Amino acid sequence: MKEYQVALIDKNQKKSSEILDLALWEKANCLTDFSSPWKNDSFSKIEFRALWDLENLFFNFRVFDTAIYIDRKDDSFDSIGNSDRVELFFRTNDSLNPYYCLEMDTAARIMDFEARPNKNFDFNWKWSKKDIEVKASKEETSFCVEGRISIQSLEDLNLIKNNTIEAGVFRAKFSLVENLQYDATWISWVNPNTETPNFHIASSFGKFILME
Repeated sequence: MKEYQVALIDKNQKKSSEILDLALWEKANCLTDFSSPWKNDSFSKIEFRALWDLENLFFNFRVFDTAIYIDRKDDSFDSIGNSDRVELFFRTNDSLNPYYCLEMDTAARIMDFEARPNKNFDFNWKWSKKDIEVKASKEETSFCVEGRISIQSLEDLNLIKNNTIEAGVFRAKFSLVENLQYDATWISWVNPNTETPNFHIASSFGKFILME
């Protein structure tokens, strides 16, 4: 399985006004080896970083894309699911029974849910507001989605074992094709080796190693 090392930071260095400041993100390993196995088209560069401080797992997606599509008809899961977004999945083991999905668009709207095999989704399940925080921003050449998830919530869900979290890192990109119709490009850190796009499969996960 692919592995990504999550560097440990001193929680006393964190500023209360931000999820993390730029100086701390410079301590993180930068993950860029994403692919879209189901399309030959090129896609914008993605940089993913993660850090932890014993109390929270921090994450940061920077996507070098300014042609962003957001479905703004409402704030429902359907609307978020039809928008450009980044995604993190976490699983208890390779049976995917259960696993947990966190999908975030460029307006920092969150679609989080518990899932089981064969895309059996429970949209009534959510992380507690005290356990999760997400922010989004846009720059001249990119957009950023960053956030934190409490380590306690990940432990309560049995998602941390021997300082390892089995996780998937994804992006959905929507592009205008014709007649106001949008086509999705599905991008993954780990190639699931499926004929058609599918993140909801055991082969799409890698490992986050929580360094000490």
